[in-house]
Amino acid sequence: MARKITIDPVTRVEGHGKVTIQLDDQDRVIQTRLHIVEFRGFERFVQGRPYWEAPVLVQRLCGICPVSHHLCASKAMDVIVGVDSDQLTPTADKVRRLMHYGQVFQSHVLHFFYLASPDLLLGVDSDPVKRNIFGVMNTFPELAKRAVLMRKFGQEVIRLTAGKKIHGTGSIPGGVNKHLTVLEGNELLHGTSEFNVDLMIEWAQEGLDLFKSYHQKNRDFIDHFADFPSHYMSMVRKDGALDLYHGVLRMVDSNGDKLIDQVNYQDYADYFSEEVRSWTYMKFPFLKSKGKEHGWYRVGPLARLNTCDFIPTPIAQKEFEQYQAYTQGKPHGMSMHMHWARLIEVVHAAECMKELLSDPDLYEGELVRTGLRRAEGVGVIEAPRGTLFHHYQVNEQDLITMCNLIVSTTSNNEAMNRAVGWVADTQVSGRREIPEGVLNQVEVAIRAYDPCLSCATHAIGQMPLEISLYNSSHELLDRVVKN
Repeated sequence: MARKITIDPVTRVEGHGKVTIQLDDQDRVIQTRLHIVEFRGFERFVQGRPYWEAPVLVQRLCGICPVSHHLCASKAMDVIVGVDSDQLTPTADKVRRLMHYGQVFQSHVLHFFYLASPDLLLGVDSDPVKRNIFGVMNTFPELAKRAVLMRKFGQEVIRLTAGKKIHGTGSIPGGVNKHLTVLEGNELLHGTSEFNVDLMIEWAQEGLDLFKSYHQKNRDFIDHFADFPSHYMSMVRKDGALDLYHGVLRMVDSNGDKLIDQVNYQDYADYFSEEVRSWTYMKFPFLKSKGKEHGWYRVGPLARLNTCDFIPTPIAQKEFEQYQAYTQGKPHGMSMHMHWARLIEVVHAAECMKELLSDPDLYEGELVRTGLRRAEGVGVIEAPRGTLFHHYQVNEQDLITMCNLIVSTTSNNEAMNRAVGWVADTQVSGRREIPEGVLNQVEVAIRAYDPCLSCATHAIGQMPLEISLYNSSHELLDRVVKN
């Protein structure tokens, strides 16, 4: 008898989603889908609002990564007010960068230690009652304490640059609205024995060492779990360096060959399109030249380390060289290597924060510039979860008339569905009884991408809706589709 397995909700992710796995009468998997079941229409909410409100409005998409939307919208509005990203004042550029690296630091720490580490430290098939952050706290109290303090540090950086830890107002079209004070900078640089940037760098390295040690003992799991080839896309600095705040677009294939490079992100629509499917509120972006079937790609820490040529901070660069050597310089296709890449970025973010906090431009200098008013602007930033696009059009009355957002999780939509399919094919297919630990592996595959489902659920035009009715024997009785 045909069966359907439903995992609802997917746990330890931001937002709401579910997974369905369809099996035939011989218990073979015939279909897997990651459904995003919440809808948030921010692309329509902002229409009719003054453009200067966008950097504050759009960050209400999420309480985990509001800084990413705040800065990305600001970069788009910089273009609207006639200032390209490389024309910001030194102070505005560095205050924004500090805000951004504080966000990356705290978000990556939150994901790895709070959401992902229970599966690694306690076991994928361990008791689900204990397989959470509280189980980590009970078993590894010192590690949990450090994770809390690391996230606190990143949040404090955000507070001092954005005005608030969540939904701040520090970035405005054309620049920023405040400097840091020397006292605030010294508190972050030197602080206390448990709260200073050098300690954050040290703890970031130890967190990375923790993962590498786990990897050595569990190579088969880390190297082969949800391993599949794809394209990879991110921003890079013009010289090819990792840059999470500004750069040009680059995409490589599974061999590392460049598909696009040195692309000005103002022209992103010439290269990318989005597909809508009937069973999810999340779209499927793709590279136009490769088409819907073959043009999908991955973004995020894994993609960034697959596309960049080097990391411009010394400790992270040394780790990056080891990371590259592991695959002889070829792109990493392993989903669980996302954690490895993420923790290298934690080290990089901490190093960047130290460098910025020692820069005098942070504490004095011109805050805002404006130029020739424009009607359209695109902002792109490397959010913790990957490349984030904000695209706006503004009329002569200064009101937003069009908004398109391609968020990181949306770009990873196809990859997450393929990761779910990999687990279903290798762990679920052929089983009559499905242990909880096996179902958790489906969630582990999704969690590797650190999805923010709240950010990703919006579409332009009509939203497809599908309702399926099954009887107690799991036979499909009726299906209604609104498209």
